[in-house]
Amino acid sequence: MADEIRPGHDYAPAARRWVAAIVVIMALAALTHWAWRQPFAARWRIGWELSRMPPATALPVPVDGVRARGIADTFGAPRGRDRRHAGVDIFAARGTPVRSATLGIVVSIRESGLGGRQVWIVGPGRERYYYAHLDDWTPGLQAGDIVLAGDRIGGVGDSGNARGTPTHLHFGIYGGQGARDPLPLLRAGARVTRIASNDRDMPLKAREKH
Repeated sequence: MADEIRPGHDYAPAARRWVAAIVVIMALAALTHWAWRQPFAARWRIGWELSRMPPATALPVPVDGVRARGIADTFGAPRGRDRRHAGVDIFAARGTPVRSATLGIVVSIRESGLGGRQVWIVGPGRERYYYAHLDDWTPGLQAGDIVLAGDRIGGVGDSGNARGTPTHLHFGIYGGQGARDPLPLLRAGARVTRIASNDRDMPLKAREKH
């Protein structure tokens, strides 16, 4: 008797399942890409970008009209009997605009403790920027807001334990190893600004040679 002929295996259902799975994956990828670009995802997108950025090496002075060379080097100076100064004091008239030194996300706005009225911002390298002794906050500013370098966040004051002293901003930066001295970064920022300004003022031909 001749061998019985068996029908070939039907791969069509499995193929359809694979095609359906690939279509779903591609649709999810497209949806994720679209959502990532939308305004409602901006906070997560900026947070991810900040985490990938290195810590800042040069910063603008965050108080209008103040130059880095006019800021005293008081980082680490004794404060009371059991603590040291974990930042720098930037003196200016009451209400002088205080601006974010970096791109960042506002994580806290509060009035409490030694710093009085204060703003905390997470910046490049996920370092935390501390702006304290403020007289006020920019109206509408709230935790979760994205700020650009130069955005106004408040005004110079004497709140907290600075009450009655000359008005100033206490500016601090905190990374994985604790507080670090902001002054070298502010001085580096002044050098970058000075070089950029000189380049803009230089005639085109001289700039090309430079």
